[in-house]
Parts: sequence; C-alpha cells; structure tokens
Amino acid sequence: MERVELTPAQLAARRQGVAALLVVQLLFGLFPVFGKHAFADFAPRAVTAWRIAIGAAALIALAFAVHGRAALPARRDLARLALCSLLGVALNMALFLEGLQRSTAINTALLLPLIPVFTAIVAIALRQERFDRVRAAGMTLAFVGASVLLFGRGASFESSHLVGNLLVIANEICYAIYLVIARPLLARYPPLVVVAWVFALSVWAVPLLALGADPLPADAAAQSWWSLGYILVGPTILTYLLNVFALARVSASTTASFIFIQPAITVVASQLWLREPLPENMALSAALTFAGVWIVARRPAARPLSPAPAHEPAAPR
Repeated sequence: MERVELTPAQLAARRQGVAALLVVQLLFGLFPVFGKHAFADFAPRAVTAWRIAIGAAALIALAFAVHGRAALPARRDLARLALCSLLGVALNMALFLEGLQRSTAINTALLLPLIPVFTAIVAIALRQERFDRVRAAGMTLAFVGASVLLFGRGASFESSHLVGNLLVIANEICYAIYLVIARPLLARYPPLVVVAWVFALSVWAVPLLALGADPLPADAAAQSWWSLGYILVGPTILTYLLNVFALARVSASTTASFIFIQPAITVVASQLWLREPLPENMALSAALTFAGVWIVARRPAARPLSPAPAHEPAAPR
C-alpha cells in the first residue's frame, strides 16, 4: 500500500489528534461506572435529556464566544448537521444509556470495540475509504468476538442482557455513521462550531425524553448528582468536543479505532467500584474482539476516494 510522508505541520496535527483521543477514552471509559451510580435515582431518559440540554447550552455559548458570527452554519449544511445531531447525539445517547441500564458496565465495554468496525464499513460504503482485505478480516474477527459475548453459550436469545446489548450495538451503528458523515463539515467549520450545532439541533428531543422521567428527583442522593455532573462535563461536553477536534486531524476509522482502549478502563473501574462479576466467556470474547480491532487499527486506511478536509493532514492513518 502506498504511503505518503507527512509534513511537520501534518505530524503535529496528528499528534494533537492522538492526544485528544487518549483523553476521550479515559473519560468515556469511566462513563458506564458513573452511569450505573446515576441510575440509582435518574432514569436513562432523564440523564439523556440533561446531557443534550446542558451540552447544547454550553457548546453553543462557547462557539459564539470564540467564533462570533462565523459560528452560524450555511443553509446548505443544515440538513447534514441535523442528521449528525439525530445519529450522533439524540439516538446515540438514548440507546447507549437504555442499553447500559439493561446490561452491565463490563458487557457494554466489551461491545464498544465494534465501533471501529462499523465506522470502517460506513466509510467504505460512502467511498471515504477504500476496501482492504486485511481490515475486512479484522472486522470479521471482531464480529465473532462480539457474538460470543452477545449470545453467550449456545447463542441463546434468552439472555437477561440481550436487549441491553442489542441497544448498545444500535448505539454504536448510529455513532459510526455520525463519525463518517460529520467529517466533511470539518472542511468548512471549526470543530467547536460543528459539535455545538450537532447538540443544538438535538434540543427538540429534550421534552420528549423528560416526559415521564423526572429530571429533578427530590430524594436523589448526593452520589447520583455527582455522577450526573461527571457525565455532563466529561463524557458529554469534553468528549464530543475533543472527538470532533481529533476528527479534523485523523481519519474517521482511526478516530474510532482508539475506542479499543475503553474496555480495559471500564473493566478495571467496574471491578473496583461496582464489584460486577466477569462474564464466563469474557476472556474469549475480549481476545477475539480486540484481535480483530487491532488488525483494523494497525492497518492504515487506504487513501480516501473523496478529498480530505482542507485543514487536515492530507494522508491520515
């Protein structure tokens, strides 16, 4: 495969993107643990409503404070931004938290490495990246690993965590599509502007999510409020901002491939703070899934068929 030497400026931009992605994995890796604590008093839909409302207010205010009138998107981009908001925020957040409540933090973590696989598939389908046999083999291996965890022994559909696991997978598919379709917007707008409007255009979902789910429970414990606070600041505002910052500097599939770090963080935190038992098939599932994702992440994405964003390195890995 042809490799292109990066300029010093492109290398610096790539290092910035990698550093941002490492912080994102830490913040997201702890998310399932804090989510479980928040669920003691908050319904998943209430947490999602809080995330969208606070995220939209904070990011829109910051975008206009930093960029002024330049934070206003062009009319031609509103449809793409709206689709990004639906897939990357409203559906993504709701499906993840509903799945987390119905599964375990460890199961959720072990399914996360499928995001790079889904992202690569979407990027190839939308002709942002070329098909590669080695990467395809890695995707297949990751699917096998996730299936071991999802269905357990005998591929039983009666697993008590099956619905939760399926909701998490649906969340990952939405997020993978978001990563790919958001990337062209970064050729025209700063990362902060993109993520701010992705949140702002999701505000319509807040009253629907809050309906029947008390966002201000009177008897909520302090631990639940602190956990909600972490979710709003860490896995909401900071992670979305850092992810889109990184997406402007590396490819969509590379951005997604860093997610393989999250399960280790979540598993350790779940053992320390939640005392969750490890699934009997965890070792086999993790080995197959991580091996598949490692193949995908290690193999550089072929040069994209569509032009890279103007302010991004021309040959992302």
